[in-house]
Amino acid sequence: MKKVIEADCAPRPVGPYSQGIEASGFIFVSGQLPVDPKTGSMPDTPGDQAKQSLENIKAILEKQGASMADVVKTTVFLADIGDFAAVNEVYASYFPAPEPARSCFAVAALPKAAKVEIEVIAVKS
Repeated sequence: MKKVIEADCAPRPVGPYSQGIEASGFIFVSGQLPVDPKTGSMPDTPGDQAKQSLENIKAILEKQGASMADVVKTTVFLADIGDFAAVNEVYASYFPAPEPARSCFAVAALPKAAKVEIEVIAVKS
């Protein structure tokens, strides 16, 4: 059975999908754009965008009683692979060792002209 996650402290989805789904002890968090849930705005720099995306993920996980330490897999989407180092610098501060498995891709474009989008899979401990 799956449970839809709806966290008021994270931005509403911009399309027909859920913020996240919990199923069989796993939490699947949809790709989070760097949208501030209070203002609807996005920061300008790739590092600040990564931080906001990760804060949104953190809020969704906490809604389900999980934390960033429970994340086992991430996928990072970048509008410009040249932002890899700036995003990594922020990203590294959110995950304790051992860090989750990760994929990172450069994509042609992201919704709302974002520079960063991040999704995660966590396992509730």
